[in-house]
Order: sequence, then C-alpha cells, then structure tokens
Amino acid sequence: MQPQTTSRQPAERSIWRAILTGFGKNCPACGQASIYSAFLKVRDDCPNCGLHLAGHEADDAPPYFTIFIVGHVIIPVALFVERFYAPPIWVHALIFTILSFAVALYSLPRVKGAIIGWQWALRMHGFED
Repeated sequence: MQPQTTSRQPAERSIWRAILTGFGKNCPACGQASIYSAFLKVRDDCPNCGLHLAGHEADDAPPYFTIFIVGHVIIPVALFVERFYAPPIWVHALIFTILSFAVALYSLPRVKGAIIGWQWALRMHGFED
C-alpha cells in the first residue's frame, strides 16, 4: 500500500491577462485596484485583494523597454516630418524633445505594471503561492 500524498496544484495564471492588467496599472491578481501609490511607487499590498506587491523586481527592465518604445515611435515620425515638411532643426528639437518626454512618461508606469503582471503570472520574485 502506497502512502497517499495530497499535492495542491497551483491555480493557473494567465500570462497575457496579467500583462494587460498590469499595463492598465491594475493589480494582476484581481484587476481592480491600482498597483501604484504614486507615479512609479508600487504599493506594498493591493488594497482590494491583499496581494503582496512589494516583492516585485522590475529593476531596469521598464526603462529599457520604455526607451525601446520611445525610439520606435519617435524616429519614424521624425523621419516622416523631415521628409515631407523639412522644418528647421530647432523645430525638430522642440517638437521631438517634448514628444519624447510625453511618450516616455505615458509608457513607463504602464510598462512597469506589465512587467509586474508578467512576474506575478510566472510566480517570480515573491509572487509564489
């Protein structure tokens, strides 16, 4: 007779749902409450479901991906503007500096939230069961 073991199977976590929920700056577990208490300051715990968020390790990934996104948005637009309108260089500098900051500030918290959601879905860095 073999001893019976009870192994609890961890609940399935949808990676894409967690990434999209995090991109929306919401808790990847419940999808209701914001994961931020300030612009990029992640809450210690979700106020809705109590998920411990302080264990995440997004580190340098959000700025890296944000730079990647900003470059892929700004460069084609700058080339298009130069090709069809050819404004003076100071107009390029003014427009694309402001546009770069706007895209970066919009993208950074969303990318960080998506990475936190991804980490939660894969049970990484303190998001184990």
